[in-house]
Amino acid sequence: MLVFAVHAVAPVTTASSPKEILAIAVIPARYEATRLPGKPLLDIAGRTMIEHVYLRANQATRINRVVVAADDKRIVDAVQRFGGDAYMTSPSHRTGSDRLAELMRTMECDVVVNVQCDEPLIEPTLIDALVDSIAQTPAAHIATAYSKVDKEAELQDPNTVKVVLDQDGYALYFSRAAIPGTLSRSPASNISVAHKHIGIYAYRRSALLELAQVKPTPLECQENLEQLRALESGYRILAIETETPSIGIDTIDDLERVRRYISNGAHA
Repeated sequence: MLVFAVHAVAPVTTASSPKEILAIAVIPARYEATRLPGKPLLDIAGRTMIEHVYLRANQATRINRVVVAADDKRIVDAVQRFGGDAYMTSPSHRTGSDRLAELMRTMECDVVVNVQCDEPLIEPTLIDALVDSIAQTPAAHIATAYSKVDKEAELQDPNTVKVVLDQDGYALYFSRAAIPGTLSRSPASNISVAHKHIGIYAYRRSALLELAQVKPTPLECQENLEQLRALESGYRILAIETETPSIGIDTIDDLERVRRYISNGAHA
């Protein structure tokens, strides 16, 4: 079971109860990938990666509908074969959120959750926690997740995105660099306050559509992190903690690790 710790926030008046929120999970899926071409369709224990992600997202109790936003007919066909819901979107989108926005222009909901297509071990309870946190916090435009950093190598790895938070649990900055910085010579002093960003987002639909109209911002381009566009544009991103982060698949080693994990029966 996952345990979530949401940082304390100032008392707010909830605009609507969680039961009134209509939430859609969208899995943006791009066929071409530099290191793993055709990644959404790679086999993991007899199912494609996209099917594993779809089935996990569909287990979230706060989600009313799960859809795939694809850039390639091969992905759409694969999703439809296992009975899933998939749509073609433009192949020219730079980011997953841009792909979401194209789909959300024709769909009505209150909250849309961006579920990464390369995380077949995503926890449904994390998706639920994100929907609940944004539903109960009117000041938040976006909700995301993080876990603690416990290794110096992870802190220094530019492929591991770090996030620093304010005292109310809102993101101050995301970076590929080791943040926050420290004057101490001891790496442990930095690890104790470092947070690893988990790349899943729950957007208010209105905020997502607004952000899709904003041009890429300087810090977003500098760090190659699309969430910085939101921060630079004045949107507030609430972050909740998970003690069991998912495993994203970016390399063959990641793929084999997840294959062993699922083959051993850790996840249905």
